[in-house]
Amino acid sequence: MPLALLALAIGAFGIGTTEFVIMGLLPEVAADFQVSIPTAGFLVTGYALGVVLGAPLMTLLGTRVTRKRMLMLLMGLFIVGNLVSALAPVFGVMLAGRVIASLAHGAFFGIGSVVAADLVAPQKKAGAIAMMFTGLTVANVVGVPLGTYIGQSAGWRTTFVIVALLGVIGLLGVAKLIPEQPKPEGVRIRHELAAFRNAQVLLAMAMTVLGFGGVFAAITYITPMMTEIAGYSASSVTWLLVLFGLGMVGGNLVGGRFADRHLMPMLYVSLGALAVVLGLFTVTAHNQVAAAVTIVLIGALGFATVPPLQKRVLDQAAGAPTLASAVNIGAFNLGNALSAWLGGLVIAAGLGYTAPNWVGAVLAASALVLAVVSSLLERRTSRAADGSVVGSTPEPVAATARH
Repeated sequence: MPLALLALAIGAFGIGTTEFVIMGLLPEVAADFQVSIPTAGFLVTGYALGVVLGAPLMTLLGTRVTRKRMLMLLMGLFIVGNLVSALAPVFGVMLAGRVIASLAHGAFFGIGSVVAADLVAPQKKAGAIAMMFTGLTVANVVGVPLGTYIGQSAGWRTTFVIVALLGVIGLLGVAKLIPEQPKPEGVRIRHELAAFRNAQVLLAMAMTVLGFGGVFAAITYITPMMTEIAGYSASSVTWLLVLFGLGMVGGNLVGGRFADRHLMPMLYVSLGALAVVLGLFTVTAHNQVAAAVTIVLIGALGFATVPPLQKRVLDQAAGAPTLASAVNIGAFNLGNALSAWLGGLVIAAGLGYTAPNWVGAVLAASALVLAVVSSLLERRTSRAADGSVVGSTPEPVAATARH
């Protein structure tokens, strides 16, 4: 794998840290700005919505510059957003800083996926994408717990300054290690939007929303589930999330390795197993050891779907992959928001803290159904194309001669 992938992984590490570390620092931020915890929660919601909206917007704006330059500009935007958050005098400015940083998220991963895939041979594309996403998964193992600890001991503003410094390292890495590529010729907004007329692209994005949404239906409510049902102390939740992150790292690397060889079978196995494990979590959540093992499996199976889903979008939108790739990153965040909302609904309905696991299982199973439908449609299209070629009647030579 090229060393340039390290620069993308470093940027992904910083982005993953800033996305999730706020969840562990909400009480400190709320106390500093004298707002309620639910109000401080808008820092999470605002970031997610910024990713969904920023992914297509920033990608379209970047069609006029080289991908390397756009990646550098996105890291610069990320740095500015985190510095604004760190220096914010009032809550509104803090929220604005979060949104500014989030605008870089989707486009960085979207454009970065295209760059990573272009750096390697065709049979190694999913592995290259997985290597970049390793930065995001490692952030959940190292960056988020460490950032939370620093924020709780030295002040939350210190955490965001450190994250901004990570952005500087990522920017320098992109500038130094990513090879300069000519701006893609003939790329127009209309050309990029044309990819969304492909049913396979839309199906892949729907799989992303539902499949990864299944993961966050459970993980969003992991704290009350583990403290109230499994009997863990509140301080143990951090280490449970580290286990979740370790599962993400392993699943991401395995998913990338096998997706290069057998993409659709990899999706069948990971989505099917994820649906089963999420359903079982309603039972295993009552036992501490079983719950910990299940959390690792959810992280592994959930992120095993990421490289194949991202590669699926790139393959199906081969003529104009950049916007589709970025929008698919937004689809991950849309799935997170949708599943968290649905999980909250079933808890509010009095079905208990384990009820979101059933929501997640249904979402993952729905993604599996879409994967099967996508594969069947692809085979039908392939057979129809083969039939048209075989059944075509060449024009007689004599008639051709008269033209």
